[in-house]
Amino acid sequence: MFRSSNNDDFSGSSDLNEEDMIKDPQPDASTSGNLRKSVSQSTSSLTSNGSVESISATRFSHGSRRKSKRWRGWCQRRGIAGLALLVLVFFIFNSWMLYRIRDPGRAAGIKVKYLKMNSSTVSIKEELVKLGKGKKPQKTIYARLLAKASHALAENKPEPEDLWVDHDNASFWKPCADQRDWEPSEGNNGYIMVTANGGINQQRVAICNAVAVARLLNATLVLPGLMYSSVWRDASQFGNIYQEDHFINYLKPDVRTVKELPKQLKSLDLDAIGSVVSDADIVKEAKPGFYKKYILPILHLNRVVHFVGFGNRLASDPIPFKVQRLRCRCNFHALRFVPKIQETGALLIQRMRQNMSQLGPLDKHLLGPLAEPKKKGQRSHSTKASRYLALHLRFEIDMVAHSLCEFGGGKEEQKELEAYREKHFPALIELKKTQKLPSTAALREEGLCPLMPEETVLMLAALGFNRKTRIYLAGAHIYGGKSRLTALTTLFPNLVTKENLLSSAEIEPFANFSSQLAALDFITCTAADNFAMTDSGSQFSSLVSGYRIYYGGGEMPTIRPNKRRLADIFVKNNTIEWSVFEKRVRKAVRQTKRVFSRPTGRSVYRYPRCPECMCSDQP
Repeated sequence: MFRSSNNDDFSGSSDLNEEDMIKDPQPDASTSGNLRKSVSQSTSSLTSNGSVESISATRFSHGSRRKSKRWRGWCQRRGIAGLALLVLVFFIFNSWMLYRIRDPGRAAGIKVKYLKMNSSTVSIKEELVKLGKGKKPQKTIYARLLAKASHALAENKPEPEDLWVDHDNASFWKPCADQRDWEPSEGNNGYIMVTANGGINQQRVAICNAVAVARLLNATLVLPGLMYSSVWRDASQFGNIYQEDHFINYLKPDVRTVKELPKQLKSLDLDAIGSVVSDADIVKEAKPGFYKKYILPILHLNRVVHFVGFGNRLASDPIPFKVQRLRCRCNFHALRFVPKIQETGALLIQRMRQNMSQLGPLDKHLLGPLAEPKKKGQRSHSTKASRYLALHLRFEIDMVAHSLCEFGGGKEEQKELEAYREKHFPALIELKKTQKLPSTAALREEGLCPLMPEETVLMLAALGFNRKTRIYLAGAHIYGGKSRLTALTTLFPNLVTKENLLSSAEIEPFANFSSQLAALDFITCTAADNFAMTDSGSQFSSLVSGYRIYYGGGEMPTIRPNKRRLADIFVKNNTIEWSVFEKRVRKAVRQTKRVFSRPTGRSVYRYPRCPECMCSDQP
């Protein structure tokens, strides 16, 4: 069934001749009689010379046998050659099919060279083919779909009309957390200190929760400290990131705040007197009643309490209305970045927009006075700014390792991630030893694995972003390095990071300060025309999207992919057609793009659209 027409002809004749030689069929009667007559005549003509007759008859007999043997041998050799050729064709065909199955993307890439497409398309495909020559994770992950995505981008179709528009018309929601209707707190029950752990995003939440607890307990807040982490390795303190005086003065009507403890309390051994309270001493998402029952007595006794860590140690609900509004006021109004960060953040925004003067809706809230044009009338004469997409690709090694998922790197990847877990997540290692954990496939099916860069680029291409889209990539070091980003940078060449946009002199003051670098990402992502997150559980993405909701007026779209729905689409990568893939991805993302009012029990920092934080003009 695998023979070509030519091979069929050759093999057929060879088989037939060989069969005839083997069977040696008898001639029919007429043929036999004529043959005997011819031989008789020939022999009679030679009887006049007996010796010659005898020799000629013998030669005739031997010659016929030799010709017969040569003919049989030649046909046998042709049959063997035909059979060998048939086996060779079968082997080549099956090898080709196996090649296509193993690397469909490369096979598709070869075809592109013969399509009537421009040279840029071919270069995209050539780059995609190189994915298999890098580290193991890039070799075969979604190669087929990446090839189809490059086809779609090369066609340069118009972007969907709603791509840069928020699906939810929420212009009637206005920020109003700055409104107060209570008396200032005297803070006479003692002093609350907090040393917040984690990165800048966890610390920001802890700071505002500490402000709320100080008001609940009528205590004075000492300017929060930031814990040094072996993971983040940043020695920055509050004053290196946020404006201290603005924070103290803005919250003065709400909470009394001082920069340090009074002298008479500094000398106390807080641990010895029982005033140090760690996260192990407080239940997660503790309610106000917990603090009044267990913490307030310590304040009355020792005049000071020191919260160490304070990660997610205040519940979202139930919280008194005014205290909840205070949390919003802290996050959206009181925490303002220092001028050093604002200035560099302004540079990043201007360079992403390719415009030095045009303002965005959130600029003044992020940059303060730096958002104003330097010259009067400068804005009216400026050219139109380029819009840009900010992307938070949550694919750092800590996220990757903690997920317990696999990302295409085989045994080498598994060994590396396990070593990281042993060092940074020992509790997870113990859990693996004592319990049977879900498989990678099950985790991915439930949407519990972080989106890989390859999945992210497919999502963006399916949503309709064109190849010229300017993309700002936020985040720390991506697991796998630059080679892991090859698909993303190949299909979207205008992707940049803060390290690309800033000169060495401009970024040098932030070197070795991960929290300050994260603050630059926060500014650039929050001000973007569109923001895409890859992990809705990320604290950074939650704070950025919340800020865009609070100040965006319903005009700052945010892409929040549902990883469970996307996983169901990606699993069909070997068979799904691109048009179907596009429709399914757009439907999945559209369903999560709309912003709803804050559900009960959810964070006001992420969902500020609630009466405590925002006011509605709608009756």
